[in-house]
Amino acid sequence: MPEENVEELKYESVKDIPQWIREKLPPHAQEIFLKAHNNAVDQYRDPRERRGGSSESLDEVAHKVAWAAVDQKYRKDEKTGKWVEKAGEE
Repeated sequence: MPEENVEELKYESVKDIPQWIREKLPPHAQEIFLKAHNNAVDQYRDPRERRGGSSESLDEVAHKVAWAAVDQKYRKDEKTGKWVEKAGEE
C-alpha cells in the first residue's frame, strides 16, 4: 500500500469537507467532524495503530472516527437524512 500524504488528508476548514457531508450536517456537527477527522489523521498515520492495520486507508479510518464523534451529539433524522442534535433525547 503506498504511503499516504498525511497533510493532504487533513481539512483546513469546514469548506474542505466533502459537500455531501456538509449538506447533511449542521454547522456545529461539521466542526466536530473536522476536528475528529484531523485528529484521527494524526493519531492513526501509522497503520499499526489502526484496529484493522493497513486493511483500511488512513482516510477511511479518519472518516469513521469523525462520524463516530458526530454520532455522540447528533442523530440522523430518518425522514430528512440530516443530522439533528440529540439534546434532551436520552
